Amino acid sequence: MAASASSSDAPLLKTPLHDLHVELGARMVPFAGYSMPVQYPAGLMAEHKHTRDAAGLFDISHMGQLRLVGPDAAAAFETLMPVDVIDLAPGKQRYGLLLNDEGGILDDLMFFNEGHGSIFVIVNGACKVADLAHIQQKIGARCDVQPMPDHALLALQGPQAATVLARLSPGIERFVFMTGGAVKIGGIPAFATRSGYTGEDGFEISVAGKDADALARLLLAQPEVKPIGLGARNSLRLEAGLCLYGNDIDTTTTPVEASLNWAIQKVRRTGGAREGGFPGAAKVLAQLAAATAGAAGRTDHDTLKRKRVGLVALERVPVRDGTLLQSFEGRDIGIVTSGLLGPTADRPVAMGYVATAFSEPGTRVQAIVRGKPVPMEVSTLPFVPARYYRG
Repeated sequence: MAASASSSDAPLLKTPLHDLHVELGARMVPFAGYSMPVQYPAGLMAEHKHTRDAAGLFDISHMGQLRLVGPDAAAAFETLMPVDVIDLAPGKQRYGLLLNDEGGILDDLMFFNEGHGSIFVIVNGACKVADLAHIQQKIGARCDVQPMPDHALLALQGPQAATVLARLSPGIERFVFMTGGAVKIGGIPAFATRSGYTGEDGFEISVAGKDADALARLLLAQPEVKPIGLGARNSLRLEAGLCLYGNDIDTTTTPVEASLNWAIQKVRRTGGAREGGFPGAAKVLAQLAAATAGAAGRTDHDTLKRKRVGLVALERVPVRDGTLLQSFEGRDIGIVTSGLLGPTADRPVAMGYVATAFSEPGTRVQAIVRGKPVPMEVSTLPFVPARYYRG
């Protein structure tokens, strides 16, 4: 879950941490309509490695935050997504997908059950205006849709993130992956979940915009913490096999094509207690059945024509997004949606869509890089094992 780069000519917005980024020597770039730090003087490779080894601080305040409030909020929100909202226990978080009527992904998001009829939602920066309008139009009559534009969002990621936060907010270390709650960090009121988009253990922290600079400086004062830009965030999430909205998923891809079947709980699937009832359900459930048939050794390539897969280049040639994928017979079979030389994987890694017949791990394909074929192999995801803390 991430926001795609902005191509608008509108004036760039600034997060509450903009002046701090400039003070720290960040190179600022347009991203999702905001001026955002792509890297700091240490550089992408050092920032990536530091996050893997210690703790990296990310400004993700460009993302959208909102609350859905009311006794019918969970049931209403569930009508927009193929995921289980109603049964999510208070204090827990889940990954969700807003779909259009064709089953295409309008956005991916995180939502947290605060209890007492309140659901806290985080959406992607480039989609937040459209998401808010969509949610308001579809379920605004059933619950109170409350935007939170005055809040910032920080992510502290890496194996020492919990040590840092436990020092400043004793007890926060008891959260496990995809849980959270209201906390005080160095006396600053915040809302934290043990989650993130790097594959590492870590936390995402929602804080009032007026307190964001003080919180960021407090965290950066800890010896384990360094600031990390969008460049390393991208390489970390790709190695973790996580989708970037606008690259790896969009309105033309369904959850099943995107290999996000795991995000659709049994209760919403065919035969489940609350089967379907979400936009594009007929198509998505048919594709789920086709995927199940494929896993059982039967083929149904007509219903599920393509799938997102991991790819590893067999030569040390980075394969970037937009690169054509072919069979060794020269037939066009897909396209790369994200790709780079993985700093931790230490090899060129990518994700992309291929015809279903070519989606099994170990299948060889070729990428056409500057007119020359580069052999690649379909790989399982993630490229770097996740280290989420599950207790």
